[in-house]
Amino acid sequence: MSTPRPTVVSTPPATFDLGHFVGGREVPGTSGRRGKVHDPATGTLRGEVAFADTHETQAAIAAAEAALPAWSATPPLQRARVLFRFKALVEQHADELARLITVEHGKVFSDARGEVTRGMEVVEFACGIPQLLKGEFSESVGTGVDSWSQRQPVGVCAGITPFNFPAMVPMWMFPVAIACGNTFVLKPSEKDPSCPMRLAQLLQEAGLPDGVFNVINGDREAVDTLLTDPRVGAVSFVGSTPVAEYIYRTASTHGKRVQALGGAKNHMVVMPDADTANAANALLGAAYGSAGERCMAISVAVAVGDAADPLVEALQRQLAELKVGSGLDEGVEMGPLVTREHLERVSGYVDLGVQEGANLVVDGRGLRIRGHEGGYFIGPCLFDAVEPTMRIYREEIFGPVLCVVRVPDLATALALVNDHEFGNGTAIFTASGEAARTFSQGVQAGMVGVNVPIPVPMAFHSFGGWKRSLFGALHVHGPDGVRFYTRLKTVTSRWPTSRRESAQFVMPTMK
Repeated sequence: MSTPRPTVVSTPPATFDLGHFVGGREVPGTSGRRGKVHDPATGTLRGEVAFADTHETQAAIAAAEAALPAWSATPPLQRARVLFRFKALVEQHADELARLITVEHGKVFSDARGEVTRGMEVVEFACGIPQLLKGEFSESVGTGVDSWSQRQPVGVCAGITPFNFPAMVPMWMFPVAIACGNTFVLKPSEKDPSCPMRLAQLLQEAGLPDGVFNVINGDREAVDTLLTDPRVGAVSFVGSTPVAEYIYRTASTHGKRVQALGGAKNHMVVMPDADTANAANALLGAAYGSAGERCMAISVAVAVGDAADPLVEALQRQLAELKVGSGLDEGVEMGPLVTREHLERVSGYVDLGVQEGANLVVDGRGLRIRGHEGGYFIGPCLFDAVEPTMRIYREEIFGPVLCVVRVPDLATALALVNDHEFGNGTAIFTASGEAARTFSQGVQAGMVGVNVPIPVPMAFHSFGGWKRSLFGALHVHGPDGVRFYTRLKTVTSRWPTSRRESAQFVMPTMK
């Protein structure tokens, strides 16, 4: 079989050889190791990306360390002004960024455009950093003694981000980090690296000093260097739970603060009093948007009592009309999966669900799109009569596969959600305020939606799950983001009137 010639869909360049962004400029890779980047809609090669070795990653850390003293001493208002200019540039180039996402990740253009917008909202939040860094002051905590708190930068911070949101997830991290006075090294996914590199260029154009933001492309060698290098003070990660646990354990062992967001199996409980059409529409977008490659995708519908049959029937009807194709084509609602390997993995889970005895109501395997026969497509899949013991229920599939579990009542539904190892997000659809309150108060998950299928918080709140969906104490962006990227210092000050004082050998107390 001959290797396909490199092509491009709707955005230049036709081929590329992507290196790294270090010290304010693009630098070529020198390790000799590279990865291939494909267009998921066609399977054609777009270009190659360099994989950094330990030496190259250390060079990026050194650049961030060299830039730290001047940047951390820059007044917060001036740091905010750089982010204001960056925000304007992201808005100006939003369509370009979205196209880069679509042709490397596969999600439809409108979804990619929404991803850029949600990332930019964190930039807008970070622009308020002068207010966010204000400490607290207590006058006269003792005679002639004042006390106050202040937040100071952690130092060099690292972000390790996944393929499914190449713009949004990095922008959940670095705007807050650099606004707080830190410098940053980003290690994005090697599957869709062009958008993060473009963001680095836009930051430089906005006036960010050299070395404050750096991008290292690569694999585990680069990651392990970031986790173990003593110059890195904090690590942020989003990805699967096994990797999140490894990131947390390794970086913590090396003295770093860590926020590591892991996997999910998000449930949506549908009560008998819920509007079936609304619930089905919500599930359609939440389960199959971005081909299910979202950590907040709904992958389990918990149908309570009489809600089950009408819900499954409505989903089956609507899935027959779902438009699958290239994310750049008009009217397409779901694009391909990110790689051929991931397509095989998701298809394997569908095979497994059939073997386990679940009822495959809608089978999307073997889908071929005319003109895109080499693309990594699978149609929407819907399982009914799924049992909690099945692997398709227990494990994160990360594809367009929705499992329907039938339960008799709300108490059973709540216990089902709480018994799962993951606790990222969840939702309930109901007309009952009592049911909504009981569920919201009792569910063990970090983010809860009431008649909202994907309850991703706005940028001025914080994002994160519970249980094995999060390793670390602090969530991402919002107030927790500021806390994570700063260290709290409390100063107690007294200016004595007498030059000489007697020694004190007892625990100091305020008088």
